[in-house]
Amino acid sequence: MPSVSAVRPASCAACGAASRPVGAPLGLHGHGSRSRQVRGPLDAGASPVLVELRVRRYRCRACGVSQTVVPAEVLARKLYSLAAIAWALALWGLESLPAAAVRRRVSPWEVVGPGSAGRWDALCRWAGEARVGTLLCCVRPAPTDWTARAVAARAATTVAAFALPSTGPPSLSACSFRGAERAH
Repeated sequence: MPSVSAVRPASCAACGAASRPVGAPLGLHGHGSRSRQVRGPLDAGASPVLVELRVRRYRCRACGVSQTVVPAEVLARKLYSLAAIAWALALWGLESLPAAAVRRRVSPWEVVGPGSAGRWDALCRWAGEARVGTLLCCVRPAPTDWTARAVAARAATTVAAFALPSTGPPSLSACSFRGAERAH
């Protein structure tokens, strides 16, 4: 885990107060750490895993709000890594895999309830966020008449454009996985 000063934000996300104002005491103080789970494979095609991270917390002296600093591949209010979400959208939207098959490749949970066996609601939720442009900053909002799979395909191809060149011809879905971190 990085030191408190190494990842201290420049300003408070809530009120905008500077974290290190010139000639004044610190505005954002280290406020401990917490555990954060991130789900999904570590590379395209790898087995999905559950990783537990320790992340830093800071408290603003001006407004009292606490904020957490996480690595770039960890999205706020998401259980899955950014790369895992991009890959899931690519598998579903570009390769037309059924939701259950995408879940088996991306989710570390092997046991699924009987009501969820053939579907994965997270895919539609992520596609819905991509439709309105809130999932990733590089993905434009989609027309309202597009299907969720079409929105997922466009989000995946947009993110794939950020992948670094590699040796050999990688699949578009693998490029989506690798380009996700650079796109954010």
